[in-house]
Amino acid sequence: MRLHELNRITNSFQARAKKMPIIFVGHGHPINALMDTDFSRSLTKMGQTIEKPAAILVISAHWETVGTYVSVNAVPRTIHDFGRFDDRLYEMTYPASGHPELAKELKGLVSLTDIMEDGGMGLDHGAWTVLNFIRPAADVPVFEMSIDFTKGPDFHYQLGQQLKLLRKKGVLIICSGNIVHNLRLSDWHHIDAVTHDWNLEFDQLVKENIDQHAFDRLVNYQQLGNAAKLAIPTNDHYLPMIYSLGIIDKDDNIKHIYEGYQYAGISMRCFQAG
Repeated sequence: MRLHELNRITNSFQARAKKMPIIFVGHGHPINALMDTDFSRSLTKMGQTIEKPAAILVISAHWETVGTYVSVNAVPRTIHDFGRFDDRLYEMTYPASGHPELAKELKGLVSLTDIMEDGGMGLDHGAWTVLNFIRPAADVPVFEMSIDFTKGPDFHYQLGQQLKLLRKKGVLIICSGNIVHNLRLSDWHHIDAVTHDWNLEFDQLVKENIDQHAFDRLVNYQQLGNAAKLAIPTNDHYLPMIYSLGIIDKDDNIKHIYEGYQYAGISMRCFQAG
């Protein structure tokens, strides 16, 4: 991309005096959207401390594609992408508008890959179940970027790095997944089941490396031993955390806004940088 083209794109964003934070949310089971818990209250409290952004970009574990897409849907629908285990969830909506102009401009910021447009994508449950607490008024435009599941963790980390500029232009970026997400070894009958030792071990290992900005270790998670293998049987929920690490700046203060576990095999850790 020519320098003058990049300047044209970046200058079209509204300038902000303060850089917006980057948030990683361990969203867990969709049922959390209906529950008043320490987890939900922590998201509500965090949302109240963040100034109103110009837009929100969500990178969710639940939009996986071949290639990378950005939603240009002006009126994204609420997607109920889960089984019918509680009909109340199907009555919930998150009526935020999209931001097709900003989504299209995002494409010009990325040189690592060609970002394609998707005109039909709505808000999956990795987005709306947490936005329901963070921004309950649904008064900020929201758009999503997909995760290319054919690419390795290093690709996603590098792509995250190319999204940093958005933070300085008023965009709140929320990466929504789970650090530990083993559905096969979860106890679905008890949300407060005794947490597996390997869940505790890996979640704490990730916390320590985040605090030390030792992001390379977390990108190369396959080298972190047996606990990592159990924590990440598939990396769909882990990759949003990798994106968040790429978006963090060296001078960002990182705080863990929630630490907890559900169903024995899921970590609900959430953190904020900046």
